This record gives sequence, C-alpha cells and structure tokens, in this order.
Amino acid sequence: MILEVAILEVKKGLENQFETDFKKASKYISSIDGYLNHKLKRCLEQANKYILLVEWNKLEDHTIGFRETEQYKHWKEILHHYYDPFPVVEHFETTFEMKKTTTNKV
Repeated sequence: MILEVAILEVKKGLENQFETDFKKASKYISSIDGYLNHKLKRCLEQANKYILLVEWNKLEDHTIGFRETEQYKHWKEILHHYYDPFPVVEHFETTFEMKKTTTNKV
C-alpha cells in the first residue's frame, strides 16, 4: 500500500466552496483501479490549509492509473483553481506500524 500525501493551501475565503467541490470531485478519484480510500483533513491552526491522504495499492495506480485518465481531468477542473501555491504531492510506504489494542501494556 502507498500513501499519497498533499498539503493543500486553499485561497482564503474559498474554504467552504472547496470542501463542497472536493466532495463532488471525490467520485472521480474513487473510481480508479488501485484506489483504496482517501481523507481530507482541515488544519486547526490555519483554516485554509488541508492535508489530503490517499491510499493506493501501488504507486502507478496514482501516477499513471489516475493522472493519465479522463477522471483526473475532471478532478483537476473542479479543484486545481483553489490552490495557492500549487501543492507538492509525495508518496510514502509504511516501514513500521503499531495499533493500540487492549493488550498493549508495558
């Protein structure tokens, strides 16, 4: 599993419209083979800053499977005009993970 991470800075005053349009655009990304899930989180300290987290089966599901499709063109038309500056998108793989359970005691 690959985690796509993008810090999104939305033009001030457009946050509510961005969130509405993001929900509309979500149908395009979620229709792609290899897509697992995505989350949009709003920053508590800076109201126009968001983090986008998308889980993909493999890197190419995003870089080729999504970015080279008609779905991406629709996603871009709906969302890209909100960003200033344009976000940097990076991909991560898990090297360690621990989840809390009732038996995690020291």
